[in-house]
Amino acid sequence: MSPDATDEDVAHVVERVESVGGEAFVSKGLSRTIIGLVGDIESFHHLNLRTLQGVADVHRISSPYKLVSRQHHAERSTVWVGQAGNRVPIGPDTFTFMAGPCAVETPEQTLESALMAKSAGATILRGGAYKPRTSPYAFQGLGVAGLEILASVREATGLPVVTEVVDARDVPVVAEHADMLQIGTRNMANFGLLQAAGDAGKPVLLKRGMTATIEEWLMAAEYIAQRGNLDVVLCERGIRTFEPATRNTLDISAVPVVQAASHLPIIVDPSHAAGRKDLVVPLSRAAIAVGADGIIVDVHPEPEKALCDGPQALLGQELRELAQAVRTLPAAVGRGQASVDLRRG
Repeated sequence: MSPDATDEDVAHVVERVESVGGEAFVSKGLSRTIIGLVGDIESFHHLNLRTLQGVADVHRISSPYKLVSRQHHAERSTVWVGQAGNRVPIGPDTFTFMAGPCAVETPEQTLESALMAKSAGATILRGGAYKPRTSPYAFQGLGVAGLEILASVREATGLPVVTEVVDARDVPVVAEHADMLQIGTRNMANFGLLQAAGDAGKPVLLKRGMTATIEEWLMAAEYIAQRGNLDVVLCERGIRTFEPATRNTLDISAVPVVQAASHLPIIVDPSHAAGRKDLVVPLSRAAIAVGADGIIVDVHPEPEKALCDGPQALLGQELRELAQAVRTLPAAVGRGQASVDLRRG
């Protein structure tokens, strides 16, 4: 309130707040009076409190995302991915490298991609069995057959699996086969899917929507957390801007911004941000330098034959350069490379 606000001004503000079901807590100091509000933020917005007599300013001091906010969970979280005795951490103490084919095509292609990823230092296998595509005529994934391939490759390599789920009805079958459920950029605001994933009992990798603000992204994570699942990892994968030189614009600043606002781990997807394999390694280095908790990258044994996103898939020299960066750069920012922890049950 302003210094010359009267008791009547204060009482009027309190009355307006209580009229929409909120609570108002009045704190009077030597030079000013502060009224703290608790309740529905949207209802308070409609009150136009700044226009009331005696009000100097209005500040929002609590985040709308309660469960994923650092206001209520000061220490940053670690999420463990994998089955009992074979789990990989994603969090503030380690740097986690995930890699694999954008889409599962055949058992042979998936296994070869997984072995490539593992040899480069990856400890989690990514691969798409369901592929939401812009065009309805593009390859949509193998579905359950793809999930079965991923499960068999996990058995062969020991790599935990993260794969995308695109429909709430598919959550049970995906959770049965995968160690981590991915919510893609096109489904970040699919609230029914978010809630179903939150109920599944598996960690969730939540990609940022291509036009989403950071607050909208964190609110999407809140939908999962509200179902009792705090094992959420955020993924910055580039946002849509006016710049056509890259597929998307990697918002590297989102990493420290999110880490200041939320306790959830955050990784970066340089492959889908760039859409070009020549930019994946530089963007990966940037992600490590800025303090990301990991990266997720596309690899493929024959990118020119890939059914999905071949131009961004790494092979040969580019993959060797990325492996070198993952081995050496995390230590420069105080991170060790994540590995499978056989001790956790």
